[in-house]
Amino acid sequence: MSQQHHLPIRSFTEDFYGNGGTYRASNGAPVAHPYESQRLGPKGPLLLQDFHLVDLLSHFDRERIPERVVHAKGGGAHGVYRTTHPIPHLSRAHIFAEKRECPVTVRFSTVGGESGSPDAARDPRGFSVKMRTEEGNMDWVFNNTPIFFLRDAAKFPHFIHTQKRDPQSHLTHGDDSTHFWEYVGQDPEAIHQMLYLFGDRGRPKTWRHMQGYSGHTFKFANADGWHYCQIHILSDQGVENFEDDDEADAASPDVHQKDLYEAINRGEYPTWTVKYQIMTPQQALEESVNVLDLTKTWPRAKYPLHELGKIELNQNVQNYFAEIEQVAFNPAHLVPGFEPSADPVLQSRLFSYPDTHRHRIGANYQQLPVNQNVVKDQFNFQRDGAMAFYNSGNRPNYLSSLDPPRTQKREVYLEKLAQHEGHEITYLSGIVDGDFDQAQALWNKVMDEAQRNRVKQRVAGHMKTCTDKGVLARAITVWHQVDAGLAQHLAKENGVTSYETDITKCSFLGSHNWTGGRTPASEYERQDDGVGNAVAATAKKGAHLAKAAASGMINGNGKATNGVNGNGVAH
Repeated sequence: MSQQHHLPIRSFTEDFYGNGGTYRASNGAPVAHPYESQRLGPKGPLLLQDFHLVDLLSHFDRERIPERVVHAKGGGAHGVYRTTHPIPHLSRAHIFAEKRECPVTVRFSTVGGESGSPDAARDPRGFSVKMRTEEGNMDWVFNNTPIFFLRDAAKFPHFIHTQKRDPQSHLTHGDDSTHFWEYVGQDPEAIHQMLYLFGDRGRPKTWRHMQGYSGHTFKFANADGWHYCQIHILSDQGVENFEDDDEADAASPDVHQKDLYEAINRGEYPTWTVKYQIMTPQQALEESVNVLDLTKTWPRAKYPLHELGKIELNQNVQNYFAEIEQVAFNPAHLVPGFEPSADPVLQSRLFSYPDTHRHRIGANYQQLPVNQNVVKDQFNFQRDGAMAFYNSGNRPNYLSSLDPPRTQKREVYLEKLAQHEGHEITYLSGIVDGDFDQAQALWNKVMDEAQRNRVKQRVAGHMKTCTDKGVLARAITVWHQVDAGLAQHLAKENGVTSYETDITKCSFLGSHNWTGGRTPASEYERQDDGVGNAVAATAKKGAHLAKAAASGMINGNGKATNGVNGNGVAH
C-alpha cells in the first residue's frame, strides 16, 4: 500500500450526497437488521457482547453537544459572496481588492432564547457570514440591528443573564421581567437598543427580509494606510416585520427556518447588498460620535453608504447538525486588510467566541468540514487534541530548520494601524447627555405615530410582569429621557405613581453619571472613586427607591429624599 493511502478515509461528499448504503455498525462490520439484539434465548437477558446494541445506545446518549449560551436558536444556508465594487484604495484583502467571489455559509439566530424557543420571539437577531476566501476564512458575526445594549465588555455576561431564566423560579422574562427592567434602569445606555427591540424591527417576518450590521467598527487597511469602517448587509427583498404581536405569537415556532428552507427549494434565492461606511482616523478624532461605542450609529448623511458586493443564498444544508449546529463563527477570523478596531466589546468577542467553540465543539472544531477553510497551502504547529484529523503527518511539531514552513511577505503593519497610546488603567464608561440623542431621533424622526403607539403598548405590556415597582420607576426614568409622554404612558399602565425625571440626580450600578454637563474627575475615573464602595451604596439606594416608589415618596420632579447622587457620593 502506498504512503498516500495508508489511512484511507470515506468521502465526505458521498456521505452527504450519496444514496443509502449497506447497513453496518460504526466499525464498518455488517449487521443483518438494525432492530435486532443478542440475548440469552427469546426471554433471557441481553448480552454485553452485543457491540452493535451497546454502540448504538452509547452513541445515542452522546448525540447532543452543549447549545450556544447565546444565539442558540437559528438556521441558515450556503451560498456565495461576490465583490461587485472593488476597493483596492481602501483594503488589500484580495476578496475586496478585485471582483472576486467565495463560498459562504450564513446562520441567522435569535440572541437570548434557547434552542427550542420560537423564531418570531421579540429579540435581536444574529446575522453571521462565514466567507471562505483564498486567504482564509473571514467571519462576519453581525446582528440585525446596528447597535447593541452595552459598550463595556464586562457587562455582557450580566446582561445576558437578565435575558435568561430566573435562577430560582426558572421563569423567562415573559413571565417575570423584573431582572430585564432592572438592567435597563441601572444601565441607561441600553435604551437605544431597547427602542429598536420594542419597535417593529424587534420581530422580523423572515430572515430573507432582514438586514445585517457589523455594529462594531472595523478597519479597512492597505499599504497606504487605513480607514475605520462599518458594514451593512441590506436585504434586496425589502424589510418586513411582524407589526401584530398576536400574529407573531401564532406563527410556527420555526417560521423563519421554514420560510428560508422552502424559498431556496423553490429556487427563490434571497440576496443582500453589502455596503460600507468609512471614516478617516482624523475624522474619528473630531467626530462627536465615538466610533468605538457599540450603542451608537454613524450619521449616514456625513458618512454615506458605498456598495461593496452581494450575498446570495442558493443551497440548503443537507444535514442541520453537521452544517448549522456545528458551524462556528469567530469575529477574530479575519484576513489581512480587514482588521479589528479597539471597540472594547469587539475585543472581548475576539476571545470569547473561539473560547466557547473549543468548549462546545472541541479543540479541533476548525477541522470539521463546515468550519474548514479552502486554503490549500496551509501548515502550522497546532497538534493533537480531541478528534484531531489533520495533524501534519511526520513533519516537525516545532519551528525547525529541517523542514521549515514557507512564510508570506507582510503587507499590513500593525504599528501603522494603531491610534492609541497610554498605560494600564481600569475603566468604566459613563452616561452623558448625548447618549439619548440617537434614541430621541429614532423615536421622533424615524418612527411614525402608529409605530410609536405600538412601542408604548409593547413596553407597557412587557413591564406588567415586573414584580417590583421601584425597578419599574428606575426603568421609566430612563424611558423619560427618550420621550416624556412615553414615560407617562408606561407609568400609568403599570401603576407607578412617581418616578425621577431629572437623570442628573440618579446614580447607576453599571455606569458613571456624567449628565448635566459634568465631566469625569479624570479620564481614569472609576465607579468606586471617592465613595469607598459605590456599588453597595447604590444598591442600598435602589432598595430605598423601591420602597419609596411603592409608597409614592418620590415625585415626578426628581426630588429624592436621600441616597447616592449622580457623582456616586452617599449623603
